[in-house]
Parts: sequence; structure tokens; C-alpha cells
Amino acid sequence: MSDDKVQPLRRVRSSRLSGFYRQTPEQRRSRLVESRWLSPEEAEACASLAGFDEACADSMVENVIGLHGLPLGLALNFIVNGQERLVPMAVEEPSIIAAASYAARLCSEAGGFQVTADEPITTAQVQLLDVPSLRQAEADLRARAAELLAEANSHLGPMCSRGGGARELEIRVLDATTLVVHLHVDTRDAMGANLVNGLAERMAPRFVALTGGRAGLKILTNLADRRKVYVRASVPVGALVSEGFSEGAAVRDAILEAQLFAEMDPYRAVTHNKGVMNGVDGVLVACGNDWRAVEAGAHAYAARSGVYRPLTSWRRGPGGELQGLLEMPLPTSTVGGAARSHPGVLRALKLAGVTGALDLAGVAAAAGLATNLAALKALSTEGIQKGHMALHARRVAAEVGAEGEWVSIVAEQLAREHVYRPERAREILDEVRHHEGAAQ
Repeated sequence: MSDDKVQPLRRVRSSRLSGFYRQTPEQRRSRLVESRWLSPEEAEACASLAGFDEACADSMVENVIGLHGLPLGLALNFIVNGQERLVPMAVEEPSIIAAASYAARLCSEAGGFQVTADEPITTAQVQLLDVPSLRQAEADLRARAAELLAEANSHLGPMCSRGGGARELEIRVLDATTLVVHLHVDTRDAMGANLVNGLAERMAPRFVALTGGRAGLKILTNLADRRKVYVRASVPVGALVSEGFSEGAAVRDAILEAQLFAEMDPYRAVTHNKGVMNGVDGVLVACGNDWRAVEAGAHAYAARSGVYRPLTSWRRGPGGELQGLLEMPLPTSTVGGAARSHPGVLRALKLAGVTGALDLAGVAAAAGLATNLAALKALSTEGIQKGHMALHARRVAAEVGAEGEWVSIVAEQLAREHVYRPERAREILDEVRHHEGAAQ
């Protein structure tokens, strides 16, 4: 008999936590500890704003008067580049997390989400006005591009030591006397706003001296079109079978019709892209990133052709499967800002297993493709309201004072009646309380 000690079986971390939505928050935290996603201390901290107090808040923004919270939930079933991932989302709207989890499960049947990303380039803009000769200014700037990049990098010592730095100088003519110089900077795991803003201010006098113009604005652009992320996923046609739709091919074709609608009509495309941003923004808020900058850049990118178009593309694959692609600029950060000072953000990044800014962008984009797919499938089949209102019913039940299992009882009755008024929820809750009291 061997003297070797028998090693205990290690539970494999999985993003498919069955029955998670039926459990209480405390039970869910216990599941995360059992599955080794969080330590007991981290799980306990999730139950409160542990570590995030008024002193911390006051160091982050001005005129602080208190704290304001959002629900933090987990989207499940995600496989990103072959790795099981939990996806933290901070959102106030019901159905988003459930929708992302459902769509991720559909995509997992074909291997999940495949993500690639551009290098993390953030771009500084220096506006030059009243340039006497645009042709001469362009020629002088191009001739000294290498010298100017070297000078820019002399201001970026710490970033260069981490493998980043100024990569390219670009010149764009805006009108007869105005041009703008772009400095494209690899900012590694930082979004880089403060860094490139400071660089633009330092380099502006040099550009003025070379062009004879005067400096206007000196700031980054949030149209980060050199910092795009690409997410692909497939859904086998059999996985699309659902209640009332026995033919997965019919569901696939309905989704493709909805995609075509968004490609033809900007009014529809805006709502289509809102479905993408439901997932993206939820992850960015949870992970302490500038979701406003990403929103602005995403919508500008959607309109780059002169017509506002969808950020995702859904097509029929060669084997009849549904294939999706999301392409969008998505600058993210895992260093500095809230990632350094907000303990809840640190926990969210750990839950997501984030290894750096590009990885975070990929997780957020995968969530965006998932919420888009879920919305298209719902719209193309039972309608968007069915799932949304079922979750809305829980919120109405809680609003009238239902707690614990009574929330589910009241919500289920509201959903059966297709009535979501608080007064009806209160009547049902009174009936439940009366019945419970009589039983005792």
C-alpha cells in the first residue's frame, strides 16, 4: 500500500452554477466560496459596502454627501477563449443579468465566445489653428515624426518601462487653416486619459513651433477606433428551440430578420445597440471603468459610415448555425482610478478573473454580444416583455414589503395575472400573510 497521501479532489471552477437564481444572496455567496471564486472574507464583504466608506468616496469625487449603491449580480455560463468566467454586472434594470446568462449558455454549446483585441491605443489630439501653410506644416511634421515620437516618449518614462509609449503620429486636415495632430499611445492596462491629456499639453508648443499655427484644444479622443475588440460566437440551430417554437431554424431566421431591420433602419439600430450596451455597461460599472467614454465611442463608431448601424452582425453559418460578431472600440483599465481605491471594484475584477485591460474589454464585449443575442431572440419569439415583466414583478413585490420566499409567491401570482400594479401586489401579499397566520 502506498504511503502517499490521498489528495482531496479539487472542485473545478465552473460558470454554470445551476439553480443560482433560486437561492438567497447568502446562499449564492456560499456557492462562490465552495467553488473557489471568492474567499470567505471576500464573500462576506460582498454583503455590504465593506471598505467603501465616506472617506473613500470623498477621495474619489467632490461634494460627497453619502454613498449610493447598485445591485451587483453575476452573469453565469460564460466561456471566453476556452476559459470559464463569471461576469459581474452592476445594473438597476431587471432581466439584463438573466438574459446574459441565458444567451451565454446557448453560445457555450458551440464553445462560448472567442475574443481578439487590438493593442491598447489611446489617442491624444492637439488642435492647430490659423496654420499659414497646411502643406508645409504637414511636410514638416511628417519629416520629424520619429523625432517627435522620441520626444513624446521622453515624457512617458514609466509607461515606456511597462512596454507602452507613443507609437505613431498622425496628421488630419480639418479645414483651410486647421489641422489636428494625433499621438497614438499604447497605455497598456490603463485607459490612459490623464496620461495622454498631459502629453498633448506638453507636445503642443513643439507642434506650434513647427507649423506656425496656434494651439487650440489638447485632449484625448474617446473615439478609440484603434482600440477595438472583436467577439465571435455561434449557436447551434438545435439550441434555439424554445417554448412555442419547435423549429430552431425558424428562430434563427427570425433573429436574422431582426438583424436586417437594424441594418436598414437607424431608429431600430439605436435600440439594437442599447441591447449591446446593457451587457457592456453593466460590466464596466461593476469594474469601475468609464462607461460614459465607452458609450460615446461606441455610438460614434456605429455611425462612422455616415449612417448609424448596428455594432453586431448575425448571419447564418455554413452548417446552418447562427453566427454572431461584435466589433466595437472598448478602452478599459485595470489600474488606477476606482480599480485602485474601490474595494468592491477589486472584488469584481477578481470574480471576473481579469488579467489586464484587454482581458476586461473581452469579457465586457462578450457580455454585450450575449445581451444583444438574448434581446433579439426574445423579440423574435415571445416578445421582450415576457421575461422583463416576470423580473419586474419581483421588484414590485419587494416594493410593497414582501420579503424572503414571499417575494417569489407574490411575483409569480402577478405574472400569472399579467398585472403588475403595486396595489394588486399589496392585496396578494395581505392574502399570503393571512394564510400564513391562519396556518400557524
